[in-house]
Amino acid sequence: MSEASANAVETRRLNLWYGSFQALKEVTVSLRQGIVTSLIGPSGCGKTTLLRCFNRVNEHYGNVRTAGEIRILGENIYGPGVSLVELRKAVGMVFQRPNPLPISIYENVVFGLRVHSPRGELSRSVLDEAVEKALSEVGLWKDLKDRLDERATGLLLEQQQKLCLARLLPLKPEVILMDEPASALDVEGTRAIEELIFELRGRYTIVIVTHNMAQARRASDECLFMLLGEVVEHSRTLDLFLAPRDQRTAEYIEGRYA
Repeated sequence: MSEASANAVETRRLNLWYGSFQALKEVTVSLRQGIVTSLIGPSGCGKTTLLRCFNRVNEHYGNVRTAGEIRILGENIYGPGVSLVELRKAVGMVFQRPNPLPISIYENVVFGLRVHSPRGELSRSVLDEAVEKALSEVGLWKDLKDRLDERATGLLLEQQQKLCLARLLPLKPEVILMDEPASALDVEGTRAIEELIFELRGRYTIVIVTHNMAQARRASDECLFMLLGEVVEHSRTLDLFLAPRDQRTAEYIEGRYA
């Protein structure tokens, strides 16, 4: 991806329809590189739809029409010749529920490398190094280094979610999207994921969808509040929570929206 812009993600007058229903309306935002941005708002406000626009995952669902512009590191992701494979290497995604592949921990981590590299090009030493580096980055290496041949689906949920993140890292993503990454976890698991997000900021640009206001406040540098498909407010997290500029933002933070 191009690195012409200081912003990791930029949209301009972005609109999206599912059939006749308009889910996003004239969304224009700039998300800075190297920070954590939380997308917040009530259910159905468009935050998950916006997140999925950034690597064009929405197109899997069919009957989707998009207008406007999205730039990732300065490159228009709807431009001619854009490779979805390359886009999704640069913009990785972690989903609500952990989805490790039903294969070994080791093979989960190197899965993307194997898919995107010509057969036989990667030596065992290269793969071993990638596994150790990725698992170390997500805080799993010490616990799993002697268990790499075990099935990933046998891990604790928190470990599974961290593994799903580790699976992205060998592909060297620029942006990591997280859709409610701790919603399936208990309090301890949630804390661990939040701590990991904080540790990864700076090395990656991270965009999170969350319904958890405390999590948004703890884990993000900036927050973007959405309502009915529109961006209402986007500012530093503490500013948004302590001194919202829009009355609708204040009402959401105070719990007046579902």
